[in-house]
Amino acid sequence: MAELTSMINIGKEMERKLMSVGIVSSEGLIEAGAKDAFLKLKQKYPNVCLVHLYTLEGAIQNIEFNSLSEDKKKELKEFSDFLKR
Repeated sequence: MAELTSMINIGKEMERKLMSVGIVSSEGLIEAGAKDAFLKLKQKYPNVCLVHLYTLEGAIQNIEFNSLSEDKKKELKEFSDFLKR
């Protein structure tokens, strides 16, 4: 079971938050997926924002979050906007 901080984009603060919502390993994050992990974070930490969602997706894809495709960014933004309703 690999530590969350072994993933790109995941620092100690993000690791702490993820662990507080039950995501305790890199495998757990991959299994949950970025959207589900973000939803859990949003429920406990209302101030998480779109950049956090990008960070999670980048970690899962093993790329810098700012290197996500435009289509993926658009999809994630639509999801984040939907949660604001």
